[in-house]
Amino acid sequence: MKVLIAVTHLLGTGHLSRALTLGRAFADAGHQVRVASGGFPAAQLNTDGVELLQLPPLRSDGVDFTRLLDETGTITETAYYARRQTALCAALSDMQPDILITELYPFGRRSLAAEFQALLRTAHAQPRRPVVLASIRDILAPPSKPKKATQADAMIAEFYDAVLVHSDPVATRLEVSWPVSEMLHAKLRYTGYVAPPAAIPHPLNAGRGEVLVSAGGGSVGDALFETALLAAAQMSDIPWRLLVGGSDATDRIARLNATGSPAVIEAARPDFRQMLPLAAASVSMCGYNTALDLLQAGTPSVLIPFDAGKEVEQGLRAESLSPLDGIEVLRSSDLTPASLCTALNAAITSPRRATNELQFDGAARAVEIAIGMAEGRA
Repeated sequence: MKVLIAVTHLLGTGHLSRALTLGRAFADAGHQVRVASGGFPAAQLNTDGVELLQLPPLRSDGVDFTRLLDETGTITETAYYARRQTALCAALSDMQPDILITELYPFGRRSLAAEFQALLRTAHAQPRRPVVLASIRDILAPPSKPKKATQADAMIAEFYDAVLVHSDPVATRLEVSWPVSEMLHAKLRYTGYVAPPAAIPHPLNAGRGEVLVSAGGGSVGDALFETALLAAAQMSDIPWRLLVGGSDATDRIARLNATGSPAVIEAARPDFRQMLPLAAASVSMCGYNTALDLLQAGTPSVLIPFDAGKEVEQGLRAESLSPLDGIEVLRSSDLTPASLCTALNAAITSPRRATNELQFDGAARAVEIAIGMAEGRA
């Protein structure tokens, strides 16, 4: 079968990473997959088996998702949006997919509603319309106004056959972050988490016994890194390693090294997931992919959810995971060297968390659900 996935990541690359993982699962099952990506290119992500269609890219103005910038860094104009919409609808008409998946929309990406709605109308106008599915992570940004949930419900009712929720309901149900109406509840299909296979512990024992501190890319993690260096001085019996991501990592590493800390400070590593099972503990934010890495590895963890710009997604995710063994949560406003040391000691001395109690095969399960629905329409 033919599958088209439409996704636009505006800040980090998590949305595109999840869409590609889903796309590879369809490809591995023998299906033809095209991912239409509307965010900026992310060459580091795995596109094996997937045709990647790059739309004219957009990114948010920092954490302001109402101000979208084009490839020149200026506020996006109407003609630019029109180019994206035309390319997206043409991709669908050309491919004639059996399955159409929109990532996040209509639960988010409201600033791109026009192009998503044009895509949905185009899909429904096909001689043989595809099965239409929404794909969402475990936690959504809660609607700031009731009408946003009502509008999303209206789109689901009119255009969608089902909603794929990439979560294990044992840990996190959609109701944690989104009002679930009776209509929406009937269309939810929990897949389990969309994650790559669990990493094999590092063959060279990298990370063994260390506190690993990570914060994704960009400067949003600087306060966390600076606090970690001060905490490391108070917990000198454990080696610390800071992994700094982003295009400006070299300059930021030099600045952190200037403090004279004994901690190892280096660029983010591709073998990070293999280091986690061996680590004494992890200190990180709580994005979807990071949370899954920690859950799969069973690493004692201190989570400091990203909450700038009124962001609540990571906080809700961290709160939902906090009852699990070995997970401690600190708000950024409460983050100090002393509080970080206290949280780390609590995580490390907690019983080791089981790694086989949650479902991590969400991509394969999503394929089963989608193909089953498409075959049922044949």
